[in-house]
Amino acid sequence: MKYVIAYDIGTTGVKTCIFKVADSIELVAGCSAAYPLFVLPNGGAEQDPNDWWKGMCDSTKAVLEKSGVKPEEIEGLSFCSQAQGVVLVDKEGKPVRRAMSYMDQRATEEVKKGISYGLQIAGANIFKLLPSLVITGAVTSSAKDPVWKYKWVEAHEPEVFKKIYKWLDVKDYLICRCTKEFTMTDDTAFGTLIYDNRPGKGGVFSKKMCKMFNINMDHLPRIIRSTDVAGKLCEEAAKDLGLKAGTKVFGGGGDSSLIGIGAGATQVGDTHVYVGTSGWVITVTDKRMVDTSAMIAAITGADAGKFNYFAEMETAGKCYEWVHDHLALDEINIYLEQYGKHPGFEGERRTMYEFLNETIKDVKPGSHGVIFTPWLHGNRCPFEDPHCTGMFFGLKIDTGKRDMIRAVLEGIYYHLRWMMECESKKLDLKDTVRFCGGGALSPIACQILCDILGKKLEVVDHPQNVGAMGAAAVMGIGLGLIKDFDEVKGYIPVKSTFEPNMENHKLYEPYYQTFKKLHKANKKMFTLIEGDK
Repeated sequence: MKYVIAYDIGTTGVKTCIFKVADSIELVAGCSAAYPLFVLPNGGAEQDPNDWWKGMCDSTKAVLEKSGVKPEEIEGLSFCSQAQGVVLVDKEGKPVRRAMSYMDQRATEEVKKGISYGLQIAGANIFKLLPSLVITGAVTSSAKDPVWKYKWVEAHEPEVFKKIYKWLDVKDYLICRCTKEFTMTDDTAFGTLIYDNRPGKGGVFSKKMCKMFNINMDHLPRIIRSTDVAGKLCEEAAKDLGLKAGTKVFGGGGDSSLIGIGAGATQVGDTHVYVGTSGWVITVTDKRMVDTSAMIAAITGADAGKFNYFAEMETAGKCYEWVHDHLALDEINIYLEQYGKHPGFEGERRTMYEFLNETIKDVKPGSHGVIFTPWLHGNRCPFEDPHCTGMFFGLKIDTGKRDMIRAVLEGIYYHLRWMMECESKKLDLKDTVRFCGGGALSPIACQILCDILGKKLEVVDHPQNVGAMGAAAVMGIGLGLIKDFDEVKGYIPVKSTFEPNMENHKLYEPYYQTFKKLHKANKKMFTLIEGDK
């Protein structure tokens, strides 16, 4: 039996969890700390790396106190984090500017100059697209891709650019702060889309890709595996965190690599759906593949020799958070006097999200004809459009807020189904899917997703902590406690199962088909609405 600490570095906060790894991976205690996301009017989205570190320090001390586990009992630290961020640091490992989030989409001009010109296929210059597909198995053609954020800093902040020593991703910066080592794991290196992941040939940053995009290879860190020890906790970091100096720090991985592992979707053919701030559908495959028309690629994962066929949406749970804060909030003040007295809530204090889910459970599938598009920060898959926005379609004079709130949840799930159908063009998907993330906490939400997909859903214990669970599994392998990734599934049992109501699935069909047409029908309109830009 060993204790490990796993950090899940999200967009809005860090979850710090202590796990016991023995015959299973068991959550001992967890604590969270929030930090801000700075959304800028020009499409920028930034975070202060010092905020991540403060959140880590505060939550580490809190979870140690909560669990009673002593610092010397901790065998290792690791990370699951938001990916495709750009953290530019100097020789001391200090950031030269705020980190650019995966959501940052300022670099539209850099994309046009760098790849979206001349003879194109799927929005990319054919003479750059083809070598990209051969070398990386993907193509960097989105303004949100790290290459273009790096190039944006070069173009717009030349004095800052001169100070760069290394280009890191989110967790790799935190590993550097813990160990003074400049590293990047295979999966986050792939996320730069200049990484050669060809079987037997890759595992390094590609000189050809760097030359093609004029990237200084001296800025790129050493590549390690997710299960490798990146270094040991230095005295300064140990003091900040309240941990023992010399504790092993493992490579960990990005959220798209480790969340599926933490959900037990580790074997070839396994599919999981994640709903957190963002959302995605991932199927494990042993083949490199890409669908440029739908912006889906088989990305390098934590497990060598396997790939995650990855379809992503920018705002998933963030849309429901928007509902919570902006659509339901004025009603909440009315509800507060009845809060705890409302039928079904006697004697309990439930979160407002639970209250919202209870409120919409009796709304019929299809939300009384209302459809919501969950594109609150543009979209990436199955279409790339930084201009598209969220909207309600089908409002009528008798539409109520419950209809609108449920429509938001259904809209998120329609989009997930759309991405899953795109994946099914390349892979034979199983009839059972693992569902994880904060969205999987609600049985009502689970059943709605189950009915929209028409597939059986499985949910593990603590689905909101599967990223940290994946980081714990990586450490379990690195410490020799778990044989390999295929064995991880046996360490993470299913807690709940949901079967689809096929009558509801049929009811959703016309709304889903309409949903898929809304972007194409409004694409030109989106570019006319600039808002605060």
